Amino acid sequence: MKKALFVASAVIAAPLAFLPAAAQDSYSRPQPVVQPLTIPLPADKPYPGTMLLKVDATDFARGIFHVRQTIPVAKAGKLTLLYPEWLPGKHAPRGAIAEMAGFQPSAGGRPLAWTRQPTDVYAFDVEVPAGVKSIDVAFDFLSPTRTSEGRVVVTPAMMNLQWEQVSLYPAGYFTRAIPVQLEVTLPDGWTGASALDGLKVSGNRYSFAPTNYEVLVDSPMFAGKFFRKWDLGNRVTLNVVADEAKYLEASPDHIARHAALVSEAVALFGVRHFDRYEFLLALSDELGGIGLEHHRSSENSRNPDYFTKWDDNDSQRGLLPHELTHSWNGKYRRPDKMWTADFRTPMQDNLLWVYEGQTSFWDLVLAGRSGMQSKEMVLAEWATNAGNYSVQPGREWRSVEDTTLDPIIAARKAKPFASWSRSEDYYNEGSLMWLEADMMIRQATNNAKSLDDFAKAFFGGREGDFGQDTYDFDDVVAALNAVHPYDWATFLRDRMQASGRPAPTGGIELAGYRLVWRNAPNAYDRDRMAESKKTDLTHSLGLVIDKDGNADTILWNGPAFKADIVNGTKIVAVDGQTYSRERIETAIRAATDGKTPVRLLVERGGRYRNVEIDYHGGLRWPHLEKTGSGPDWFDQLLAPRRRL
Repeated sequence: MKKALFVASAVIAAPLAFLPAAAQDSYSRPQPVVQPLTIPLPADKPYPGTMLLKVDATDFARGIFHVRQTIPVAKAGKLTLLYPEWLPGKHAPRGAIAEMAGFQPSAGGRPLAWTRQPTDVYAFDVEVPAGVKSIDVAFDFLSPTRTSEGRVVVTPAMMNLQWEQVSLYPAGYFTRAIPVQLEVTLPDGWTGASALDGLKVSGNRYSFAPTNYEVLVDSPMFAGKFFRKWDLGNRVTLNVVADEAKYLEASPDHIARHAALVSEAVALFGVRHFDRYEFLLALSDELGGIGLEHHRSSENSRNPDYFTKWDDNDSQRGLLPHELTHSWNGKYRRPDKMWTADFRTPMQDNLLWVYEGQTSFWDLVLAGRSGMQSKEMVLAEWATNAGNYSVQPGREWRSVEDTTLDPIIAARKAKPFASWSRSEDYYNEGSLMWLEADMMIRQATNNAKSLDDFAKAFFGGREGDFGQDTYDFDDVVAALNAVHPYDWATFLRDRMQASGRPAPTGGIELAGYRLVWRNAPNAYDRDRMAESKKTDLTHSLGLVIDKDGNADTILWNGPAFKADIVNGTKIVAVDGQTYSRERIETAIRAATDGKTPVRLLVERGGRYRNVEIDYHGGLRWPHLEKTGSGPDWFDQLLAPRRRL
């Protein structure tokens, strides 16, 4: 019966497959509709007037920002307003257009007709009547109230105001040429901090001097009920909001280490590309996590007990060094194709292994030099990264530079098998590559020169230059050759642009260390697992398990993978007993006899099955181990540069 049906269907299909071309030409065959370019391209010319932006941020209970904007216009007819789409620091089109609601333009109190461009949903065309000199725009920004809707930016105790979420700008101009003046109303009793100039406070209303739209977007605000600030020297301030007042109790030593971080950064780069710099730090487990760079500030969040349990939070203290470094690397010096004249022009991320990768190198170095992190923690993080790359199969087909496009490709969402697809490895593998470059220079020059010399020459420049200086691949090569002549072009292309590379351990080995495996976690993995309440068994069973027993981050072709365990599979029991971290680690140890499998009961989608994993290698975590009796080059790298 099945065979007869197959034959009949084949006979019916055959005439359709073999119709002559003339018959096929008789089918309906449309031509594409030409879509004209109707959005003015940005031009470096003055804008006719100053925009006024008013943000009412008092509705913290519902997380709603009410926006009122007055926008001068040059002439009647169509005015295209743009909502920011391509955002610096996010390296992708991440504008929060979906949270915008109630858009209504008007002039003299009368509503104006508008349409959204169907080929660019971030663009709004407004019909401006004759004789109108400015229009008013009103809308609400409905910020997420739960993580399934997006990043939470408002809690009962604090908020993170990002001006690109609550404003529009006119097309046809460089954003740096559009003047804007901001006024924001905060909840009663809250204090705000921002790098914007000319602050005047009247009650709960904060107003600032006019600036340009590019600087506005680059100058967010943190505000909160519980607020404290500290002067760190070098015209840098640490501004902190917290879930509760008790979390603001920092000791003098804590603040001294943050001040040392600033001094080490200035000593490294030689100049400051800011007249002042504002660390914006939220200590919260309610506000959505963030680490985002700006030229004169940075948005950062850490656990509430960042200060109050200082000794337990060593692994967390690399964020502020990272974002501070970006003031020089990423904001002042920027890849030429990542600098754009407006927030609609797409960025090209190929050189993020300099922008983010070298910043990830310097955040560890500056943390070590300043005492923000211990040497043990710095080396442990490099060990974790090198260990992960030593087993990452995705290296076979995908280069580090190709992962620089991942913010656009994947929008930073979770992946089914990230070790095979790879993700944003330009951060951590970039750090290891720059470690190798540093060690090569040090050893070739008997420690007379290092990557410090590259940083001062490449990211330094003029004191107080609050602008941008762009570069390309050849500029990076030339700057390295000016420090120490070498075939740096081949070195960089081999490490960053080629696939099939071995694990990036060259810098570790030149420093006089090697990657080894031990049956206890290194300091970074230990702290990371304690904070996340996850058990990282990547190098044994080939998976990570969360606090509820759910499998995550399955290693491609690892033992768990071969047992058909995928992300979301729940580990119900180990050897017939309810899952716990202690029990699964005990089972892994028992399996080192070479005979006993790791026996699990797992559940997925309501279906249960018994699994026996044939793994006998014991518990394994990566560490760095000193080799021989030669010099410890890590000590040279992490030695303070500031005046002590």
